[in-house]
Amino acid sequence: MGWLIGATSPLGPAHFPAWSPHPDVWLLVALIGAGYALAVTRLGPLHAPDPHHPVTGRQATAFCLGLLTMWIASDWPVHDVAEKSLYSIHMAQHMAFTFVAAPLFLLGTPAWMARWILSPRWLFATARWLSRFFPAVVIYNVVLVLAHWPAVVNLTIENGLAHFVAHTVILLSGLIIWMPVFSPLPEIPRFSPTLAMFYLFLESILPTIPASFLTLGSSPLYKVYERVPQLYGLTTVEDQRIAGLEMKLGGGLLIWMAIAIVFFRWASDEERKERASSGKRPSRHAVDRELSQMELTNR
Repeated sequence: MGWLIGATSPLGPAHFPAWSPHPDVWLLVALIGAGYALAVTRLGPLHAPDPHHPVTGRQATAFCLGLLTMWIASDWPVHDVAEKSLYSIHMAQHMAFTFVAAPLFLLGTPAWMARWILSPRWLFATARWLSRFFPAVVIYNVVLVLAHWPAVVNLTIENGLAHFVAHTVILLSGLIIWMPVFSPLPEIPRFSPTLAMFYLFLESILPTIPASFLTLGSSPLYKVYERVPQLYGLTTVEDQRIAGLEMKLGGGLLIWMAIAIVFFRWASDEERKERASSGKRPSRHAVDRELSQMELTNR
């Protein structure tokens, strides 16, 4: 275990952070989980189409997995390593919020609950407008650039409140980004399969630009990580390059997995429709029988 806990760096030994409580994270996760449970048990019977089954098993599982992802990415040891040692782990946090937690939250939210959350007219109108093609693409790129801008990264590492705000913005932007693909509301319709695949393809290409700066850079972009010891014997530049590969390959892989899901769902729906339409066509024997009854067949 010496290679893990006792790695050395120019700043001295780099130790894996000892366990430390994060009650703010626990409280936030508990509040979100309790809010979901209360909404299902108290509001579900009043607003759900089926009062006895306000959520499906898949929806509840997806929401719980999204909450678990947010918890793991925000708690020890991920949070501590991201702040005190490795930017590559910080990058993994951002990807977990954007590409895992956000779509799972959407998949876990039934339409009646989403409608209740967005009940203020201004909030619903804002969510619907932001979920259109061009606003969603712009939001994704703006947040992507700002979240990895050196001044912003340095600030969030040194200021706890700024770090919390940044992660909140990243998660909310993730919800907006995935809304056109996994929207639970018919009032905010999902993109058609072809448009959704093109939209996701575009989202997979754009991150390669900032990722290139991270992977090809010969000097550290984030000064704050030059002042902390690196785990695993990595240099600051090596850690930065790993973060760039995470953004380029890991993020791209997750988006292409979503493209595959959309494609196979589309293919399955088309096949189901084709079977249904062919099933409605009367068979030759049924036509002959009907004509025979009408005494129109040749005798």
